[in-house]
Amino acid sequence: MSEVRDQLTPLNRKLARNAFFLLISQVALSALSLILTAVLGRWLGVMEFGVYYLLASLSAFVYVFVDWGQSAYLIRESARRRTDCGQLLGGALVYRIAVALMAALVTAALVKVVGYDGRTEFLIVLAVVCGLPLALSQAYGYVFRGRDRMDLDAAVNITGKALTVAVTVPALYLGGGLLTVVLLQAAGGAGALVLATFMSASIRVRAQRPERGILRELARNGTPIAVFLVAMAVQPFIDAVVLSKLAPVEVVGWYGAARTIMGVLIAPAPIVGTAALPGLSRVSASVKDLRLALHGTSRLMVGLGALAAVGTWQFADVAVGLVYGRGDFDPAIAVLKTFAPVLPLLFMDILFANAIIAVGNTKKIAIVKALSVAVATGLSVVLIPLCQSRLNNGGIGLVLAFGLTEIMMLTGLLCLLPRGTVGPYVLLAFLRATVAGGSTMVIFWLLPSVTPWLAIPACVAVFLALAYATGLILRTDLARIVESIEGIFRGLVLDSG
Repeated sequence: MSEVRDQLTPLNRKLARNAFFLLISQVALSALSLILTAVLGRWLGVMEFGVYYLLASLSAFVYVFVDWGQSAYLIRESARRRTDCGQLLGGALVYRIAVALMAALVTAALVKVVGYDGRTEFLIVLAVVCGLPLALSQAYGYVFRGRDRMDLDAAVNITGKALTVAVTVPALYLGGGLLTVVLLQAAGGAGALVLATFMSASIRVRAQRPERGILRELARNGTPIAVFLVAMAVQPFIDAVVLSKLAPVEVVGWYGAARTIMGVLIAPAPIVGTAALPGLSRVSASVKDLRLALHGTSRLMVGLGALAAVGTWQFADVAVGLVYGRGDFDPAIAVLKTFAPVLPLLFMDILFANAIIAVGNTKKIAIVKALSVAVATGLSVVLIPLCQSRLNNGGIGLVLAFGLTEIMMLTGLLCLLPRGTVGPYVLLAFLRATVAGGSTMVIFWLLPSVTPWLAIPACVAVFLALAYATGLILRTDLARIVESIEGIFRGLVLDSG
């Protein structure tokens, strides 16, 4: 055991422990979200689910402004200034309450201008108000992360989502509707907030009445981060509004159902991108070292994207049927299949965006993203009505617009990276992924149909074998994965000891 302690430094143990709890949190939250949306889709019906998706999209966008970059700034500063954690936490709570109340008023005016009916206007504003308890609990979570207590952050997040599911599902079966669903979001957030308050006391961090300087600091220093996050969050918001205005409400329901499953498919990309960010940051000053760091990670990201694309195309009907049942939500299958080819591009965009953040060009990414959103919106205005009239599914047009702009986004990110960072290895990785993915699809097209419980693991196994044969996956990659898993569990064992 002493040899292991010598090899695994305290810092590495913290990183392994933190990575483990972040992964556990992500898996649990994804599972709970799928359960909740499955119940909502089946119980509310496609039209009410479409309204729910609109509420969720608008509320999520509003809370980007309420957060205002604290998701990164509060973590960094609470790690650097441990004695100021109480002031920072208190400032974040006061800031969030004030901005959320103002945001509710602005949202009410905005939805009236857009022209939604009175019920939808009321529900949107209510959704913003009911989201406040969860936003307050997240401020505690950022401080927990800054103190290297991802276990506490994971516990708060999972508790909030689990409580939301626990109170919402019975309420629906007892006759509750969309109004009940919105109100009970506050119950889940309140539970998370109570737990976060209790846990903060256990590590001797208490929210203090903030000085004005703390509030100014949070507003001023969070701005560069917030600009980037707003640029990232504005697209789902605009997509939901444009689709709701150019297509019937049931189409919004189909797209919302597909978008929920898309979120699960995309989840590995930000996890890998975030995990790669510290390493990319350490080598960002050297073009040669940055190129080497991106080389291996790009193969992993393209491979994950290609596997997700193949799985989405082959089993979109299985996913939709399993989560929402067959019938009303069947058109979501076509939306998911249209999204499949976009996944490898999206995965690479997330990796390159993290690399540019490591280099320090965050503002330029925001500009590129804003341009892509503008182009996507213009394309959506054309493609949604076209697909609605010809395919009776405007959601397909929205995905097509998104996919076309992802090509533009990838081009812009490549231009922002330092010259010489990206070489032919990226194109080679795409070619290998295309061969592995295309061959997998051909094999399963030729094989007789079998139960998805056998077909899905078989599809993964065949793709991995072909990826290894084409050089997309190397033996050294497998060795690193094994080492990483061992490191995580060694860190947990040594920490508990």
